[in-house]
Amino acid sequence: MLSRLGDLLFYTIAEGQERIPIHKFTTALKATGLQTSDPRLRDCMSQMRHMVRETSSGGLLDRDLFRKCVSRNIVLLTQAFRKKFVIPDFEEFTSHVDRIFEDAKELTGGKVAAYIPQLAKSNPELWGVSLCTVDGQRHSVGHTKIPFCLQSCVKPLTYAISISTLGTDYVHKFVGKEPSGLRYNKLSLNEEGIPHNPMVNAGAIVVSSLIKMDCNKAEKFDFVSSLTAQPLAAFLHGMLSIPAAPVPGSNPTLMVPQPILEALFPEVLQYLNKMAGNEYMGFSNATFQSEKETGDRNYAIGYYLKEKKCFPKGVDMMAALDLYFQLCSVEVTCESGSVMAATLANGGICPITGESVLSAEAVRNTLSLMHSCGMYDFSGQFAFHVGLPAKSAVSGAILLVVPNIMGMMCLSPPLDKLGNSYRGVSFCQKLVSLFNFHNYDNLRHCARKLDPRREGGEVRNKTVVNLLFAAYSGDVSALRRFALSAMDMEQKDYDSRTALHVAAAEGHTEVVKFLIEACKVNPFVKDRWGNIPLDDAVQFNHLEVVKLLQDYQDSYTPSETQAEAAAEALSKENLESMV
Repeated sequence: MLSRLGDLLFYTIAEGQERIPIHKFTTALKATGLQTSDPRLRDCMSQMRHMVRETSSGGLLDRDLFRKCVSRNIVLLTQAFRKKFVIPDFEEFTSHVDRIFEDAKELTGGKVAAYIPQLAKSNPELWGVSLCTVDGQRHSVGHTKIPFCLQSCVKPLTYAISISTLGTDYVHKFVGKEPSGLRYNKLSLNEEGIPHNPMVNAGAIVVSSLIKMDCNKAEKFDFVSSLTAQPLAAFLHGMLSIPAAPVPGSNPTLMVPQPILEALFPEVLQYLNKMAGNEYMGFSNATFQSEKETGDRNYAIGYYLKEKKCFPKGVDMMAALDLYFQLCSVEVTCESGSVMAATLANGGICPITGESVLSAEAVRNTLSLMHSCGMYDFSGQFAFHVGLPAKSAVSGAILLVVPNIMGMMCLSPPLDKLGNSYRGVSFCQKLVSLFNFHNYDNLRHCARKLDPRREGGEVRNKTVVNLLFAAYSGDVSALRRFALSAMDMEQKDYDSRTALHVAAAEGHTEVVKFLIEACKVNPFVKDRWGNIPLDDAVQFNHLEVVKLLQDYQDSYTPSETQAEAAAEALSKENLESMV
């Protein structure tokens, strides 16, 4: 079975050629949304690189070499080329996304946040969008490789981690679930004397205290507290690396090596890394220091929470604030951030690694709170117009989740008056105005919006007509696509004629070869006049086709024919019993 899938995959990509250039395979692969860097395709790509080095094929793969390369990833690749992913026509979908991106690029409103010195240095021209579907389809446009701090986008992630590790009941003893109706940095508690929700600063600080509660303070924070000490400065200067060519106007990225990051906040980092599929993650020490030096409001919130006894017993308020500042200073790119969002869209399972990172309960709770509280004072408007869970940050990021479909990360530093990315909000609104992604869009009767989850008409409708027309016109490429999409290649029209009947009557030798060699169709099917495909070839004097069909009939196993007859007889019995 797997061998046959490999052959069908080869025929689909080769389009009649005996060998496939590797670049043609990778181009076809990217058209499905999969990337050559996808961890799930590591074996396939490694085999291809090995073939190029060890053989004299010149980057060309024949059927046997191709089958050997794809054998370990054949299920994923077959799903991709059969268009069985959540967004089957990925190129068409991304073309719409690109147009929305370009429209938003023209917007010039908003101002870069200035109250944190490091953020004030951000380049207002930065604009990038990355998406990752629950099947691991990827697309990026704009400045998507520029690192930026998560800031408030980390709040739903740390909340999800706390729910996964501590449970819903325990976490919500210390933080509520309701929108506050107040600014995100207000010194305010709900009627129960706890922060309103995890998306405001007070709630996020309390959640940070819960995450670190069971960990040994000395192990987690001694290194962090020493970051400001003078003797360590030289060590950090030697260990931190700055990219060679940063984008003009962007902050130089301080990439903290993994051992140092793990010393900062090991358990949280492991979760975040897994959510991002082990893609880029850094730490901006400059932003961390800047947050500590200018975070008077957060210190005030911390002391207020301490006075009101909002922290778990034995928690060090300053240590909780330190962790909160560190988490806000974690860096991602749009590309790695989109995988984080897709992990939330996929019920806590990272789409590119298949690893279960968060519990389903944690994801459900997190998305609910993002929907009601994630966009500062614009949350109600965003829920009304966009209808999707999202979280914005003063760095200009918006983490957007389309549940069960995809996650997106947008970056544009200029903010509107409510603290949300000006371009990002516009992009999200236009996305939902074009596609039926809004939580309350009607999926069956909303004709004005596009549904990218539906397959194109070629596969969805009139399959018999399309199949027979491809056979009539000699379109082997279309037949390969149909075969790979698991279409029944023996479908009959109203005259009980199959694709093999039509191809034989028209004398299309290549089509006949494909149907009998790759698809192994039954050559003994009779139409309404009692003719089999060979009879049509004889009648129209297509001698080459006659020879092919005669040879195929001789080698066609009788057991297959008997099985077909038995199945047909059983079907008739069932029909008679129903009547």
